[in-house]
Amino acid sequence: MTNGISPGNSYVHGARAVPLLGETLGQNLDRTAARFPDSPALIIPSQGVRWTYAELTRRAEAFAAGLLALGLERGDRLGIWSLNNAEWVVVQFATAKAGIVLVNVNPAYRVTELEFALNTVGCKALVTATRFKSSDYLGMLAQVVPELATSVPGRLSSARLPMLRTVIQIGGHAPGCLPFDDVPGLATDAHRAALARLQPTLQFDDPINIQFTSGTTGAPKGATLTHHNILNNGFFIGEAMRLSEQDRLCIPVPLYHCFGMVLGNLACTTHGAAMVYPNPGFDPLDVLQTVASERCTGLHGVPTMFIAELEHPEFDRFDLGSLRTGIMAGSPCPIEVMRRAVERMNLREITICYGMTETSPVSFQSSTADPLERRVSTVGRVHPHLEVKIIDAEGRIVPRGVAGELCTRGYSVMLGYWGDEARSRAVIDPARWMHTGDLATIDEEGFCNIVGRIKDVVIRGGENVYPREVEEFLYRHPAIHDVQAFGVPDPKYGEELCAWVKLRAGENLTEADIQAFCRGQIAHQKVPRYVRFVDEFPMTVTGKMQKFLMREAMERELGLHVPDTA
Repeated sequence: MTNGISPGNSYVHGARAVPLLGETLGQNLDRTAARFPDSPALIIPSQGVRWTYAELTRRAEAFAAGLLALGLERGDRLGIWSLNNAEWVVVQFATAKAGIVLVNVNPAYRVTELEFALNTVGCKALVTATRFKSSDYLGMLAQVVPELATSVPGRLSSARLPMLRTVIQIGGHAPGCLPFDDVPGLATDAHRAALARLQPTLQFDDPINIQFTSGTTGAPKGATLTHHNILNNGFFIGEAMRLSEQDRLCIPVPLYHCFGMVLGNLACTTHGAAMVYPNPGFDPLDVLQTVASERCTGLHGVPTMFIAELEHPEFDRFDLGSLRTGIMAGSPCPIEVMRRAVERMNLREITICYGMTETSPVSFQSSTADPLERRVSTVGRVHPHLEVKIIDAEGRIVPRGVAGELCTRGYSVMLGYWGDEARSRAVIDPARWMHTGDLATIDEEGFCNIVGRIKDVVIRGGENVYPREVEEFLYRHPAIHDVQAFGVPDPKYGEELCAWVKLRAGENLTEADIQAFCRGQIAHQKVPRYVRFVDEFPMTVTGKMQKFLMREAMERELGLHVPDTA
């Protein structure tokens, strides 16, 4: 297996002997269940769930037939608004088997965002959780759909959500809602026969999933993904991790996001591995307990999750010796955090991934066979069957080692943003290259390094400063727990660098200490002009840092404004 490398130019393609899968999600699950019927498929200790692949497939088919009984048809959209649980997995595969497009609704969404998402894609049905901690899902839904309480399930008529007909409730039986466990019982032999007839008509290029993106900036857009997109991405992610039916993967990342649904679930189901959920929402102690008790061989997480686990006061009492692999992704992975995960969590074959929702999501991944130095300092090499090029502002491919915008082409590129042709064309060019907005370099061996976001580059006095480089340097300080660097307006230099720093417990530093640590070690323009010490960072549910909120806070504090360039 070799990567195609264009000498001198920043262009690579993933040449592989292993072919793409030409199946739907349902067909692939059936094939896995036929190979490993009695192997564990889903383990959720908190729900008492220990399903085999035969059981998971049976439950998905029964729920799919129930959806047909409710009047849903191929191509209809069904939203799911819930944290991680067994019902989420059933819905994922049931909708795939019924040809219904699953719409992932962020469980952190509130009333206005929920209404926007469901109306944008025209959801005909919604599967919703009842409550989780401070989130009253049914209460919020009632604000958007006051008609729900007096409606008949399947015949809802809502002024604000005109397409919505059915609300399916997980863990309850509220007025107007259909209990989740009752859905399979709605199906008759005729519905089950209709489901069987439907299977051979479904095509792997059909849209099957919509995920809302741009949680860090702007209005969300519905990235529309096919069976082919996400099934193959999950398969090759699992290949890179060397997953098999012997593996148990701990998945504490959210299912509504590609990290959980594709890098987690589909990496497992395409290889017969077990999906293990420690809890509906992330808790570092739950993760450590679950890995130890279930003897998990893999663990996923964003960097902040791994940091929370490594620094938990009870970390040392858990036996993590079963761990082998996993993925750290979702946001830039600090090199020092990677090293600690390898050394202290036994994650000797942990991999790094890079991608975006619009590309299903992974474009680059490190291999378990790559030297540790390569795995902790890059995002690996291009994924199988994909092409990547790095271009300058004029769209020209740059030489090896030169930073530019990363563009991806191949099976993984989404169909587009649902119902938004203009914004689709803005990111997918006529040659089907997806323009990511990320700055990257590719070296002579094909390894990729993400430098940052185009919009995050700080231009100080005409010189480009990449915040990621400064963050990596500051992570070396033994007192620093986490750090985020970004630019703020400056009347003299155009922009100056600011760093928000979270210290380790019991540590105490000043702004001058941070600046002194940098001087003489990195170029003067990379030394943060402003340093603020914080307890937390604003971030999305999936761990992506929201630097625009940090920037706005600093601008208010410092009384700064963006220079008038008109």
